[in-house]
Amino acid sequence: MTETSVKRIGIVLFDGVEELDAVGPWEVLGYWTQNHPEDGYVVTSLAPRAGMVTAAKKLRIEAEYGIADAPELDILVHPGGFGTGPLLEDEAYLDWIRAQAKATSLMTSVCTGSLVYAAAGLLRDRPATTYWASLDYLKRLDDTIELRPDDRFVDSGDVITAAGVSAGIDMALHLVARLVSPERAREVRRGIQYDPEPPV
Repeated sequence: MTETSVKRIGIVLFDGVEELDAVGPWEVLGYWTQNHPEDGYVVTSLAPRAGMVTAAKKLRIEAEYGIADAPELDILVHPGGFGTGPLLEDEAYLDWIRAQAKATSLMTSVCTGSLVYAAAGLLRDRPATTYWASLDYLKRLDDTIELRPDDRFVDSGDVITAAGVSAGIDMALHLVARLVSPERAREVRRGIQYDPEPPV
């Protein structure tokens, strides 16, 4: 497999990103791509500027690329967190999101990452979900969106939105199933020992 034939999945980081929104999908996709390189995907991270970001609960994470110098992506994963607030007002950033929607084959979001997609116009006339406390806000951003409040994730073809925080893990496993097979997704789920049985 040549470097040019590899498909890249990019996970966006930014100050105020919700940790598990980004790291949950990274765990799934990182485990998958490292253990099954034959599937032809790699995962990377990018941010408005390359380097360290401070997440919502003060975890510091380093983005490999800035959006200006990131390689071409096949799939974008946009997490949420309180840091999405400024992004909703950043027209240059929203233009970059719109450009990614044209250039990639699949745009995905976790939690309030869907608000960014709504602000960019990507969710018009689509079913979508977000963090439960932000569903009304999502509808205010675009009243054509068909809210799916009970779904862990919503696959509408070239856009997938996931509900809050831990739902990003489910969405990422769905992504592996969609891109490769349900059997591969089950292997990954077993590998990361994701068997939710909440103790409370």
